[in-house]
Amino acid sequence: QVQLVESGGGLAQAGDSLRLSCDVSGHTFGDDAMAWFRQTPAVDREFLATLMIPDGTTWYADSVKGRFTISRDNAKNTVYLQMNRLKPEDTAIYYCALGPLRGISSLLHPGTYDYWGRGTQVTVSS
Repeated sequence: QVQLVESGGGLAQAGDSLRLSCDVSGHTFGDDAMAWFRQTPAVDREFLATLMIPDGTTWYADSVKGRFTISRDNAKNTVYLQMNRLKPEDTAIYYCALGPLRGISSLLHPGTYDYWGRGTQVTVSS
């Protein structure tokens, strides 16, 4: 049974950094992609970043490019989202997702991903 569990969320002030983790179990990585999305009451599942497992290619939303970094620890089966220079508008529930490797246009869409974590809350105060 595939499980994704996010951790690392919490309270932060504007300008701070947080690192989110996504522990993946029950799955052996192959032609997959991992991604991070976030959700607020106003925006449903906004794409943030994706990492293509076979070659490590990454892609970011313009809203987080240069501030957020997606990475993977192969030994731990864990994917990270390093978030720097946080802003109040980064306040959201953050989700990691696992899905089949597709073209980048597909990887931007939540419907591409088969497995999701339950999310971790990030709250950024000004």
